[in-house]
Amino acid sequence: MNNQKQQKPTLSGQRFKTRKRDEKERFDPTQFQDCIIQGLTETGTDLEAVAKFLDASGAKLDYRRYAETLFDILVAGGMLAPGGTLADDMMRTDVCVFAAQEDLETMQAFAQVFNKLIRRYKYLEKGFEDEVKKLLLFLKGFSESERNKLAMLTGVLLANGTLNASILNSLYNENLVKEGVSAAFAVKLFKSWINEKDINAVAASLRKVSMDNRLMELFPANKQSVEHFTKYFTEAGLKELSEYVRNQQTIGARKELQKELQEQMSRGDPFKDIILYVKEEMKKNNIPEQIVIGIVWSSVMSTVEWNKKEELVAEQAIKHLKQYSPLLAAFTTQGQSELTLLLKIQEYCYDNIHFMKAFQKIVVLFYKAEVLSEEPILKWYKDAHVAKGKSVFLEQMKKFVEWLKNAEEESESEAEEGD
Repeated sequence: MNNQKQQKPTLSGQRFKTRKRDEKERFDPTQFQDCIIQGLTETGTDLEAVAKFLDASGAKLDYRRYAETLFDILVAGGMLAPGGTLADDMMRTDVCVFAAQEDLETMQAFAQVFNKLIRRYKYLEKGFEDEVKKLLLFLKGFSESERNKLAMLTGVLLANGTLNASILNSLYNENLVKEGVSAAFAVKLFKSWINEKDINAVAASLRKVSMDNRLMELFPANKQSVEHFTKYFTEAGLKELSEYVRNQQTIGARKELQKELQEQMSRGDPFKDIILYVKEEMKKNNIPEQIVIGIVWSSVMSTVEWNKKEELVAEQAIKHLKQYSPLLAAFTTQGQSELTLLLKIQEYCYDNIHFMKAFQKIVVLFYKAEVLSEEPILKWYKDAHVAKGKSVFLEQMKKFVEWLKNAEEESESEAEEGD
């Protein structure tokens, strides 16, 4: 018996089903470019019509494979050769960013075209990011007007979240920085970005990609100073960006100072060496004494493992702070610095519950060690204290303050008698 199935007869010319992806027409970049450019020529400069054409074309054309070509055309009008030039023998279109008017409103409208396209074809997101990184590296190949348009467009796209701030890494290219292209481009970009959002939103985006401390790298190494950055961007009308960078540098310098200070203390370096180092940093980074005394206080208090028992911690604190009082005294040469230290002590004693009863003892110790003087203590008591633990600390200080007032009155009357 023949177990094999008999083959069914077939009709000649029978059609076999093919999967859709096999039916999709295959393009090389030139054919793809021709189709896009022809479509853009038909839509003209009506950007809503351009967006609709691009939306519909995605169903027929292979955007995934030719994303770079697509974005080259939309930005520059045709496929870009290495370096950013348009090949002479290629078709090109005037319906593109580089051929548009050089103003923010026009770039905002173009940004909408890219937004709609990327929202519709989510897979283009990565390709667009790569395209912008490449365009930034090609900046020298573009005219000044083309760079300005690209900068404004990039600023708007950063503001609306279409682009991630990490693309700015391309601006740190050595040649672009050296020739001043990066800084000039950044001016237009940040103006556009801040116009759409504000400096706080811009700062948050930069922080997210660890770019907040790198903006000075837009300039060559010999010009990477806060003074140069501030002058350049303030003159360009970006005072808020200048102030932001100045603050970032100050914050960075303060963090570095505190870190180094703690290391010096843990090594047991002589106070005279520590004081010399801190004073040099103050001068170099323009850090006021009021800020420094806060850093010194925090550093001194962080070098000890504090006892958890309230009755023992005060004794431990007095012993420790007596040792460090010469260091603290070196940075309370102004009344404002003394007041700042008093507020730091108040906040510390409130935030660390075991220190609540130690506040008065610390202040008296510092008074005797000439870290604090009468006037700032009396001012703190009268109206300069903060709300944290206010009633407890004022009660603790009551007798000492009365003693200070009496001592002050006695010295005044003695002075009068001497006259």
